[in-house]
Amino acid sequence: MKLYYSPGACSQAAHIVLHETGFSHDSMSVDLRAKTLEDGSDYLRINPKGAVPALELENGEVLTENAVILQYLGDRSGSTDLLPPLGDFRRYRVLEWLNFVATELHKGFAPLWNPASASEWKQATRDQLAKKFDYVEQQLGDRPFLTGNQFTIADAYLFVMLGWTAMHDIDIGRWPGLTAFQERAAKRPSVRQVLEFEGLVETETAS
Repeated sequence: MKLYYSPGACSQAAHIVLHETGFSHDSMSVDLRAKTLEDGSDYLRINPKGAVPALELENGEVLTENAVILQYLGDRSGSTDLLPPLGDFRRYRVLEWLNFVATELHKGFAPLWNPASASEWKQATRDQLAKKFDYVEQQLGDRPFLTGNQFTIADAYLFVMLGWTAMHDIDIGRWPGLTAFQERAAKRPSVRQVLEFEGLVETETAS
C-alpha cells in the first residue's frame, strides 16, 4: 500500500493506523498548495479531489476520504480493538465517533484554515468548536479512549484534531480530559513514529 499524506494534515490519522496495524506501506508526501508529489509529479492524477489522504492499494485502486480509509484499514487489520467486527455493537460506537470527528470537528476547522475568513468569523468558529470539544470531554469522562480502554481508529482521528488546536489559538488546557487523552495517545509507539516521520517532533536517540 502507499499512503499519500501531508505532515500534520488529517492524513496523519491513517498514517497512525498503518503503524498500529504494522502493514507494510510506502508514504508519499503531498504539497497541498501546488498539488504535487515529492518528485514534482501531479498529485491530481492520483486523487482528482486534491486532498489527503489517498491510499493506493496493491491492485492499483485508490481510496480517498479519511473516514473510509480508516474503516478500510481497521477492517483489513482484523484487530477487534481498532475496529470491532460486523455484528458487534461496539463497532457502531466506534463508527459513531468516527463520523462525529469527521463532520463536527474536522469540517468545523475549515474557516480557520481559510485566509479569507474574517477575524469575527474565525472567533465564532472557535466558539463552535469549543462546544464540540465540551461534548467530547463530557463523553470521554474518565475513560482512556473514546469507547473505553482500547485505542480505535476514531481515537487516531481525534488525536489529529487535538493537534490542530494549538495552530488556531484554541487552548486545549481548558479540557483536562482531552489534554490527558492527547498526552496518552502521544506516548503510543505508532503515534511517536508518525510524528517523527512527518517531522513534527525530534527523533529520539538512545542515550
